[in-house]
Amino acid sequence: MTATASPGTPGVLGAAIKDALISAVLTALLLTPLVGFRATEDGGGPLILTYRFGLVAIFAGIVAVLRLVLNLTLWRPGRTRVKRPPSPALVAFTDRIGTAAKPAFFVLLVIYPVLAVLASGGLGPSRYWIDIGIYILTYVMLGWGLNIVVGLAGLLDLGYVAFYAVGAYTFALLSTSVPVSDFFAGALGADFWRLWSFWVCLPACGLLAAMWGVILGFPVLRLRGDYLAIVTLAFGEIIRLVLINWVDLTNGGAGISSIPPITFFGIPFSSGDDGFAALFGLTFDPMHRNIFLYFIILGLAGLTAVATIRLRRMPVGRAWEALREDEIACRSLGINTTLTKLTAFSIGAMFGGFAGAFFAVRIRFVSPESFTFLESAVILAIVVLGGLGSQIGVAVSAILLIGGMEMLRNLTFLKSDWLLGPDFDPSLYRMLIFGFAMVAVMAWRPRGLVSSRLATIFLKQRKKVSADLVAEGHG
Repeated sequence: MTATASPGTPGVLGAAIKDALISAVLTALLLTPLVGFRATEDGGGPLILTYRFGLVAIFAGIVAVLRLVLNLTLWRPGRTRVKRPPSPALVAFTDRIGTAAKPAFFVLLVIYPVLAVLASGGLGPSRYWIDIGIYILTYVMLGWGLNIVVGLAGLLDLGYVAFYAVGAYTFALLSTSVPVSDFFAGALGADFWRLWSFWVCLPACGLLAAMWGVILGFPVLRLRGDYLAIVTLAFGEIIRLVLINWVDLTNGGAGISSIPPITFFGIPFSSGDDGFAALFGLTFDPMHRNIFLYFIILGLAGLTAVATIRLRRMPVGRAWEALREDEIACRSLGINTTLTKLTAFSIGAMFGGFAGAFFAVRIRFVSPESFTFLESAVILAIVVLGGLGSQIGVAVSAILLIGGMEMLRNLTFLKSDWLLGPDFDPSLYRMLIFGFAMVAVMAWRPRGLVSSRLATIFLKQRKKVSADLVAEGHG
């Protein structure tokens, strides 16, 4: 797509300059009380008010320059757009890149720990990067699980964190249960439950979360859109309040601790003779456990992706997509919409339960504060910004949003005296930047980062489905 514009005129330039100045003034007025004044405490004495009007002026200048450029280019009055078909060579090149992108992305994920260790200079220094990888993959898995409900079935769910919490608390309660431990101790040995609890409980966490997905699905069978969003939001809050107030079961706000650590299929990551390092002839390092956790979440995320792709090609997957596009037409085709909705809720919830179990074994502590509405909002934002129904789009969105927010901690130059000062914490502004990113993507790419995809079923030749041809912005 190209654009043509008439030559510059004094009227257009004057209007652009006027708009830029007005925008700068409004920015200065808005940021003066938020950024221009700063109250600090010095040694327990009274608050000291410092002024940062120079920083306000920098922000106002940036806004003015950006507005001026936009008014003279993209927002120029009389600017016309000329649509031109893309070059066949460019289309062929992008198709080849798209075909090779997924295998290359998977290979990069597999060798990521090796790259992190080599770049950091050892196992110990690579812990930060390994933890970031685990953190991102957890949200990738949660995004793919919610993508089944929102992206494929078209059911807006604002309470997905409830299934995440169900999986985490199911594993925490079962792994720390004395009666369960005693039962397995008498049947399979004293250390069996401590070494194998995660592997035994993982399917149970997913199945219990799926059951709660069905329980949520029954009351909302007749709801869609905003009404469905309100009910699912209430469901998430109900689960959180139950976790806080059912003290006898969940220990209330204090949470559940002393969760058994993960093992290498029954082999503990300990420094003893029966540990992982001694068994494989390695020098003991606590990072062995973190790297194994990385591959566990990578495997769980891969399972979610493969299951989703396979389900989309099955009748149930095509029923989800039909339900998303038009529920009335879906019923006219003889599709059982009740069963279709319940399968979407239950399968999406199951993967959320798997992620919750992994969260519990990784942190070894769960509490209601980890499962707030903000988590549901972040997961939903990942799905929407990546592109509803797009697997690779959700993955890229999670990397950008979650990884990008974590990388804010490394922006030490913002602590310079001429900018925000040595006491500035970039992580405090993560939600502000997160909001700006959402606004920017919705303004320039309202259908998400990946707005088209290959059709699930096709006749003779598989072709990409344009985002403009379907109601939800994806094929």
